[in-house]
Amino acid sequence: MITLSELSLRRGGRELLSDTTVNIHPSQKVGVTGANGTGKSSLFALIRGLLHQDSGEFSLPASWVIAHVAQETPASDLTALEYALLGDIEYITLQQELETAEGARLGEIHAQLEAIDGYTTKSRAATLLHGLGFQSEQINNPVASFSGGWRMRLNLAQALMCRSDLLLLDEPTNHLDLDAVIWLQDWLIRYSGTLLLISHDREFLDTVIRHVAHIENNNITLYTGNYTAFEHIRAEKLAQQQSAYERQQREREHMQKYVDRFRAQATKAKQAQSRLKALERMEEIAPAHIHSPFNFRFFDPVKLPERLITVEEAAVGYGAENIIEGIDFQLTPNKRIGLIGPNGAGKSTFIKFLAGELEANQGEIALAQDIHLGYFAQHQLEQLHLDQSPLEHLRDIDKETREQELRNYLGGFNFHGDRIDEAVAPFSGGEKARLVLALLIYQRPNVLLLDEPTNHLDLEMRHALSIALQDFKGAMVIVSHDRHMLKTVTDELLIVDNKKVIPFEGDLEDYAQWVKDRNKQEQQLEQASEAEDKTISRKEQRKRDADLRKKLQPLKRKADKLEKQLDQLHSQQQELENRLADPSIYQDENKNKLKKALLDKSTVDKRLEEIEMEWMEASEAYEKKLLA
Repeated sequence: MITLSELSLRRGGRELLSDTTVNIHPSQKVGVTGANGTGKSSLFALIRGLLHQDSGEFSLPASWVIAHVAQETPASDLTALEYALLGDIEYITLQQELETAEGARLGEIHAQLEAIDGYTTKSRAATLLHGLGFQSEQINNPVASFSGGWRMRLNLAQALMCRSDLLLLDEPTNHLDLDAVIWLQDWLIRYSGTLLLISHDREFLDTVIRHVAHIENNNITLYTGNYTAFEHIRAEKLAQQQSAYERQQREREHMQKYVDRFRAQATKAKQAQSRLKALERMEEIAPAHIHSPFNFRFFDPVKLPERLITVEEAAVGYGAENIIEGIDFQLTPNKRIGLIGPNGAGKSTFIKFLAGELEANQGEIALAQDIHLGYFAQHQLEQLHLDQSPLEHLRDIDKETREQELRNYLGGFNFHGDRIDEAVAPFSGGEKARLVLALLIYQRPNVLLLDEPTNHLDLEMRHALSIALQDFKGAMVIVSHDRHMLKTVTDELLIVDNKKVIPFEGDLEDYAQWVKDRNKQEQQLEQASEAEDKTISRKEQRKRDADLRKKLQPLKRKADKLEKQLDQLHSQQQELENRLADPSIYQDENKNKLKKALLDKSTVDKRLEEIEMEWMEASEAYEKKLLA
């Protein structure tokens, strides 16, 4: 059990926890929530022994193995598979001992490997990597060949490989796509240890956790239930305040307009039900966000052409290689499209193509004359001018508006006071993402192309963005691993798979099942591999099989030879029975034929009985040797 008793914790002179008492029991799955800067990551550091409390008591079982995701990944020559295997320290230690062990110790090590299911460890690591989006051919590539986001996935795989009693995960979905998020949530549901999870993905939290440890006002309060249940409790408290009521009414009006528009389309009844349920839930929890530091909306587009983007029989890719082919697509006002599909299938490629960053290899794309694209992608965070402030970035776009109005606008994105005038170089990923979104929204686009806009955004900013997107008057195409965002802002889903972009008939729950079914074959292969490796190491198994085949060859040859003789005799027996079944053979003129047939039948029956006995003895001897 993790115990904090009357504990106080400071960091950098600031008090994070004061006189805090909380107990987390073994096997509990707990979401750690709270505003930025309240101490979520510091709590993890305390648990890992990197920080010490200023007063009070902290304890956890000394025998517990703690796993966490490393924030740095060395540019190693190890393969992705070898790097992931390092997470299983017990397996790695036994493998190292095995290289020099002799005599009785050699047998002991093999017994220990057997006890920890060590002969399936490599297949377990390969399955983890596959679930996190690595292709089969990639797992043998060196770590140094992967980009930063993919190295973070490798660190996550290493943490999941650890035979841990306590797993600490801090924003594990940030570098994952939707398929990997679905896979990870299923893995965590099956995880038998204690889990502490920091995440800004509401749907992910709801699915995985059963308790919430909320940090607020320098204290931790433990709630029973998932994240939605926690928000309801907070909403009930906050709804008593007049400000909560007024804020809720405004958000209800926005959402009702969106629901009315969606109902009018009368498409995809099953998906509509999923969307309406999500919107109803948002209405219920709205008061929980009355203290949100974000307050912004999309400006109405200056113009909104009837056909914004038209694509006909297009193919797009990199160089001569097509990633997607046969694209027929039309984007009109009020279209709200979510892109789904396996990792690497081409979702981001399609967004780049629509944004004009990739040309078509064949076919045509036509943009409306008055189109105004608002394109958000992660690489745009890197295109901010690091020596400029948020205000200077906004002033580059608008040199006419009064400075106070620009400051007020940035305040809606939680840039206040000196922060508005500071250079963005030291800003966090979340702050940079908020600034890029603020600049995009300010330019009044009539088409939004959003590629993972929620990466680095906290729960409050995600909530504010989803509310703003519901009121957006233009058209939108979005890729996101945040299912709550997709459910609340999209009207239809397109799946990118097998080089095609086609409508997906169903909702996100259907897609989750589609992903699981697609992975089922890989899991079956893994299980087959485990069964094969379970009894003995591969090297020893090959030697044993070779020796066994050599010993069994004479017996196998004898059994096969006798089996062929049996087949021949059975054929002869059947032929003679057919002849004896013919009434004509019993006529007087065929007496000699009858006599010969009866004699031959007797001889064949006797020989068949002898060979059958020999074959049974040979087969029994072969099976005994095989099973010995």
